[in-house]
Amino acid sequence: MTNKRDIHPRIIEGLYSEALALSDEVRAAFDLSGRIEETGSQEDAARIALSCEALRTTTRMMHAVAWLLNHRAYFMGELSDFQLRRYGRLAPDFPPADPVRMTMMDETLRELVGTTEQFYARLLRIDRNWREQNTPPGPTAIERLRARLGHVTAA
Repeated sequence: MTNKRDIHPRIIEGLYSEALALSDEVRAAFDLSGRIEETGSQEDAARIALSCEALRTTTRMMHAVAWLLNHRAYFMGELSDFQLRRYGRLAPDFPPADPVRMTMMDETLRELVGTTEQFYARLLRIDRNWREQNTPPGPTAIERLRARLGHVTAA
């Protein structure tokens, strides 16, 4: 991470604005105070599907916003290279929406969930490329520690 220009601060700011707008849209769309009643009292599966996908989608967006906030802090000099590398990563295996539950939701919600998944995938690609370009040469700290432990146990 010797070059802070690998990801330009304007890109991060643009993505951050997009993430905030998308997060607000998710919050409004999954406002459960009215949606639960729309499903009817007999449709427990639809209510559960709506609740589960609301939680999954809002969590996905919270992870995205946190990643962007870490990068903003890095560009402002509030995080070091080490801190960003250690704490500023996205979960690469964040679960996608459940296809069965998605069929129980209206088209607008399905599109919104898909939009959040695409946004998250875009951040994952950016993060992966950035980490590949900024991998320090030589063994990692863990590899060095293992080597040292190997020398101690061999002696």
